[in-house]
Amino acid sequence: MKQLPHLFLVLVGGGLILGASGCGYSTSKPFRTDIQTVHVNMFHSKEFRRELEFRLTEALVKRIERDTPWRVESAERADAVISGEILAVENRTFGDDFHLDLPREIGSMLVVRFRMQDMRTGEMLLERPRFVYQTSYIPPAGETFSDGMTRAVDGMAGQIVEAMETGWEWR
Repeated sequence: MKQLPHLFLVLVGGGLILGASGCGYSTSKPFRTDIQTVHVNMFHSKEFRRELEFRLTEALVKRIERDTPWRVESAERADAVISGEILAVENRTFGDDFHLDLPREIGSMLVVRFRMQDMRTGEMLLERPRFVYQTSYIPPAGETFSDGMTRAVDGMAGQIVEAMETGWEWR
């Protein structure tokens, strides 16, 4: 009976030692630590959609400031520069209203190309020639193309930042 508390202490102590040794988890942010500052060039666009490249650039800057340890700086002071281009914006009707012959839901796809380059060494840190984000909007509920593009731009900015996390495919 006296061995039960001793066994309990051994189990608890062993659990604490294993927990302190770590299991590969970390509370630090999963971004490169050798980069402190980044600059985001204005995205270019092959699409004739009004101000879409401005909205994507602004959303990416905000997402970097919010989700990464990096500061956004001028190109001259940045450790790395992110640049990109909007390649395509496509819409597809998912279903029509049988009475009005209007779309019930429209799917939108935003396709970009982007890269991240270390300005100190010239090394290409990340390059994605075709990066796709899909979303949808519902016109009968009052949603417009602008609503769909706002979701697409915000989602794309989030995906770009996620692609910059370490442990993923760094080139």
